[in-house]
Amino acid sequence: MFNDNGSFLLALLEFFLFIAWFMCLFWVFGDIFRSSDLGGVAKTLWVLFVIIVPWLGILVYLIARGGGMQKRQLEQAQAMQTAQADYIKSVASSSGTSAAEQIASAKSLLDSGAITQAEFDALKAKALA
Repeated sequence: MFNDNGSFLLALLEFFLFIAWFMCLFWVFGDIFRSSDLGGVAKTLWVLFVIIVPWLGILVYLIARGGGMQKRQLEQAQAMQTAQADYIKSVASSSGTSAAEQIASAKSLLDSGAITQAEFDALKAKALA
């Protein structure tokens, strides 16, 4: 397959350039679709330009819009972190009633006759555990 070391090195360089182009392609596509300041037509034109003229399209995109790529990526990461924190707070607060609230609820059930004293003691022990 390889006649000499030069052909092997050339194949290795071609493989490296293909992988580098593929990585850049994913980064550029991700940025195109993440960008909120571009409309649908502009996104379509950028995607077509990058697909039709691959290396030139990526380089032109990086020159034209590369300065805001990090900003858009940081905004998305912060939005995801905020959404995750809000979700954790909502889950923790909805099921995280305090032991005193659980005992008070069990006491009201005991007073209304809905549960027995043994059930109240079990609920109280569970709340305090």
